[in-house]
Amino acid sequence: FVEDLTNRLEAEAREYIATIDSMGGALAAIEKGFQQKEIQEAAYRYQMQVENKERIIVGVNEFVVAEEEQPEILRVDPAIGQRQIEKLRRLRATRDNAAVERMLDRIEQAARGTENLVPIMIEAVENRVTLGEISHRLRKVWGEQREPVFI
Repeated sequence: FVEDLTNRLEAEAREYIATIDSMGGALAAIEKGFQQKEIQEAAYRYQMQVENKERIIVGVNEFVVAEEEQPEILRVDPAIGQRQIEKLRRLRATRDNAAVERMLDRIEQAARGTENLVPIMIEAVENRVTLGEISHRLRKVWGEQREPVFI
């Protein structure tokens, strides 16, 4: 029985690999969105099986406890956000903004090459560069990842 399951799994895997190879390999398949589409379709099939009770998950779609305690919703005081904005304004007013700009330029230059960014980012943070400023420079170089959606 186990041997039969193993043989079937191996055959399916070989068929799947052949499909990817026929697209020009893994990288070409990724660029065509093949893997992402497969994941989305598998997730959809799985969710439909759960919702239709074809796949039972105890506590989710079968044997559900009706009176389960709901966690308390965290409500953040808007004043906290305002205090953070003020702290950021004070930081920008009191730090060496020329040094900050030099650090951001170094990060951008390193991101365009192959240099290890971690030591540069540590130095940048020590020079009071914010995470948002660092992230903005990295997005400027690399852009932003957006998952393709297939319908």
